[in-house]
Amino acid sequence: MTMPNYVKIVEVGPRDGLQNEKAMVPTDVKVALINQLTDAGFVNIEAASFVSPKWVPQMADGADVMARIQRRAGTLYSALTPNMKGFEGAIAAGADEVVIFGAASEAFSQKNINCSIAESIARFAPVAAAAKEQGVRLRGSISCALGCPYQGEVPVSSVVDVVRRMRELGCDEIDIADTIGVGTPVRVQEVMRAAAAEFALDRLSGHFHDTYGQALSNILASLEVGVAIFHASVAGLGGCPYAKGATGNVATEDVLYMLHGMGIHTGIDLEAVVRAGDYISQAIGRANSSRVGRALLTKWAAASDAAPACV
Repeated sequence: MTMPNYVKIVEVGPRDGLQNEKAMVPTDVKVALINQLTDAGFVNIEAASFVSPKWVPQMADGADVMARIQRRAGTLYSALTPNMKGFEGAIAAGADEVVIFGAASEAFSQKNINCSIAESIARFAPVAAAAKEQGVRLRGSISCALGCPYQGEVPVSSVVDVVRRMRELGCDEIDIADTIGVGTPVRVQEVMRAAAAEFALDRLSGHFHDTYGQALSNILASLEVGVAIFHASVAGLGGCPYAKGATGNVATEDVLYMLHGMGIHTGIDLEAVVRAGDYISQAIGRANSSRVGRALLTKWAAASDAAPACV
């Protein structure tokens, strides 16, 4: 299959990336980060999560964040909504897209949200119905689609089952997520092809963590079967509180460098994203996990040092 000419990048750093930080990230910092990402040209940014502060205290300021960001026409600002209370909060805050989430692994579903896969999807039915009724875009995310920290291998048939269930809920887009980063290219292609038999390929997305260093390879493998939507996190922020050892999402800077080098358009300014990654890394005192980000920042610093003094 011919490679896509354009790829949509969903920037998940402000939500999926920051939710696992132990030290509270100030609201001002979150707002500044989202504004920088907006200016960089993203058409979809995961900005907040309307979950119980008891479970994810880092996201307790979601409404304030959504109220203070500088929105750009044409950019979707998404929010994670686990139930009707979360949905109502997200809508009140002006979310353009709500995200529901289930697992392809029964063991992970029990550990993560204390219910079976079938029960989790049933819980989301009212949220999905309300989103459709109010004309709000609905995205479904399937975690542990390539492997589970508790049960190990996840059958492709389990992923397909959840894709089918989310399709029936009316999801506009469905994410195939490698939550613990164990996927490899051939397996990724198998899963993506199977998912595409149940849901439109142009509305499937890849969400890859880089725990085993396979994320870029898995993105390339997905491109080869026609997937053209990917999630990434600025500076490689992230992890999963329910999957010990899982590192962050693939770094946005690294994905952009690869795609642009392949002649694939994204509409995103790589330099601006590198600077946003540097900003958030310094603001939260965290090492920048993007190799491209670190390389370009070092290159720019060296160029600056080498410049002659002004007279």
